[in-house]
Amino acid sequence: MPQAIVLLSGGLDSTTTLYYAIDKGYDCRALIFDYGQRHRREIRHAVAVARRVKVPYHLLKINLPWKGSALLDPNSRLPITSHKKIGKKIPATYVPARNTIFLSFALSFAEAVGAEAIFIGANAVDFSGYPDCRPTYYRAYEKVIKQGLKSNKIKIITPLIKLTKTQIIKLGRKLGAPLEETWSCYAGGKKPCGVCESCRLRNMGFSAIM
Repeated sequence: MPQAIVLLSGGLDSTTTLYYAIDKGYDCRALIFDYGQRHRREIRHAVAVARRVKVPYHLLKINLPWKGSALLDPNSRLPITSHKKIGKKIPATYVPARNTIFLSFALSFAEAVGAEAIFIGANAVDFSGYPDCRPTYYRAYEKVIKQGLKSNKIKIITPLIKLTKTQIIKLGRKLGAPLEETWSCYAGGKKPCGVCESCRLRNMGFSAIM
């Protein structure tokens, strides 16, 4: 079986992506990041998902002391944006170069263990407008792989990049992913806040199915 590294955050998109990779016949390893985000709730959900599907995982702790994001500074206020304005501009929850950092670790991991692919649940349809979630970014990153690695055969696969949130949910359900057990809320309380951008996008996706 071909090996793959799957970036797993514990959210709806990354969980669906993990189940997609498994369905496509990949022997998966999950890579979970503790990067100083304002809550650890999503980390616990990511670990639970990996254990549920019996996929080995690595929990990697990194430090971004310069902050630069509402997701890294617990004292900053999370933005509350209406549905119509989500994705119109880069929000305060954007973590500078986060996917670039994550992919760099994933590439090192993949090359070290001989994995052929890296799966990431990036989406450029119903999303918050992060620049490192757009198709052009991943096309550019493929050039980095060809120039900067001993092996240039590693592929970055973004199966959800052009799907709506509703389509992602339908795909996840079809694959048997435990979507109701995932965590999307930026706030990380006992219950989802329901008003942050991630909650709004998630709720919009589910409500379109009901």
